[in-house]
Amino acid sequence: MSIKMPKFDENVREAVRAFWGNRETARQKQIESGKADQGERASVTAGKNMDGFLAIVRQLVTANGLSDAQIQVARKLLTLPGYFRPTKVWDVVVMHEGKLVAALEFKSQVGPSFGNNFNNRAEEAIGTAHDFWVAFREGAFGESPAPFVGWMMMLEDCEKSRLPVRDSSPNFPLFPEFLGASYSERYNILCKKLVKEQLYSAAALLVSPRGGVKTGKYSDLSEMTSIRTFFAGFAARVAAEAARL
Repeated sequence: MSIKMPKFDENVREAVRAFWGNRETARQKQIESGKADQGERASVTAGKNMDGFLAIVRQLVTANGLSDAQIQVARKLLTLPGYFRPTKVWDVVVMHEGKLVAALEFKSQVGPSFGNNFNNRAEEAIGTAHDFWVAFREGAFGESPAPFVGWMMMLEDCEKSRLPVRDSSPNFPLFPEFLGASYSERYNILCKKLVKEQLYSAAALLVSPRGGVKTGKYSDLSEMTSIRTFFAGFAARVAAEAARL
């Protein structure tokens, strides 16, 4: 079974340009209205920053034979049952003939603050996945093959995200991979471990400078956590669903 990823690199660059462009548009609108949020929050409250990646989801679903799937993005349709909590609202849910094909989380983080946000994102990602798979085991999504469950982080590539970070653990030593690791490296480690522990089907990290609004520039830190690996896994799950028809 082959998968199709037409114009993938071009589409990712366009999604990166849209991410930075939508942030700036939201910021300018709030400034003009006189109701701008504090700091970077003015750039994120519009909620449209990751729409370019949603466009890639739509394209891959169609290209891999599942054009009649329901790609759900409206909040009222994004709620899935949990096990430790009643429900969880995902960023994208893909359904086909009443079966859950994929559940996706698209996250982003920009400076100047990275520390507390990293810990919060990590805790959220780990808890969400554990809750989901226990619910799956207990039959929350019916009798169907395991869906593709993906987590993606779009991170600003800047000096603060690349500088080594110092930590203090007075009682026990840190795992060595975290010693002096920058926030970019920590996100990469997180993504690798999320996949190795089978919490997610794939986890991706993109790093992009603010200048990406013009160029679409982005980088991957490893093949395992690359955006291509992420979406190839998604496309394969879609193609497998299409093949059973």
